[in-house]
Amino acid sequence: MPVAFAPLQPKVILCVVAHPDDIEVGIGGTIATYIAAGAKAYYLVLTNGNKGSEDRSMNPDQLRDTRRAEQRSAAQILGVSDVFFCDYGDGELVCDLNVKRDIVRVIRQVKPDVVFTLDPTVVYSTLTGTVNHPDHRAAGQATLDAVFPLARDHMTFPELITNENLEPHKVQTLLLMNLEQQNFYVDISAQMEKKLEALRAHQSQFSDPENVEVWLRQQAEKAGSHIGAKYAESFMRLDLRY
Repeated sequence: MPVAFAPLQPKVILCVVAHPDDIEVGIGGTIATYIAAGAKAYYLVLTNGNKGSEDRSMNPDQLRDTRRAEQRSAAQILGVSDVFFCDYGDGELVCDLNVKRDIVRVIRQVKPDVVFTLDPTVVYSTLTGTVNHPDHRAAGQATLDAVFPLARDHMTFPELITNENLEPHKVQTLLLMNLEQQNFYVDISAQMEKKLEALRAHQSQFSDPENVEVWLRQQAEKAGSHIGAKYAESFMRLDLRY
């Protein structure tokens, strides 16, 4: 059963993920739901996605440009305010100070009260028979570190203040994507079709989109059963204390 959290009504959302399409697959319905309720949403995509293709005619630069265009189109469908891209190589993301600085920069720019990211504790899933992508783990850990304590402390990355006038910021809530453990659910019933529409923008990634949509509906129905909704998305929620 879900934990009894206080209602969550984000004003500004930042989603930090590894690859284009991570958001639409995992939490597109939630982002659309909160935007419809008045939130502003921003994306930060850390890698350029330049390896994720089975098309032998595609080269990395073409794939990078294709996936960025797809991500912008998907974000526009959901009503996202802006998309920030880093240029780390697909499959090469590591949790280092450079990545953390990039995340802190955007946190201080958009000042989110809620940050979404991937749960770095998920190494593999016995439920789905999958190994979690190393970029996902690195993105999640770097985001947690950026949220606390790095974005908060003025003596961390002081050049962001001196050179870019980016003052420290405290994030209030983290929502982590976790396939095996959840303590918070968002009813996405009214936005499920928009989630799937946004997913279709990622044409380079899904050779059989109909089967993907069937699976996503099944996952959303399963999550919805926990809160009496037709469709939902699930998270590990952490309300931060400073």
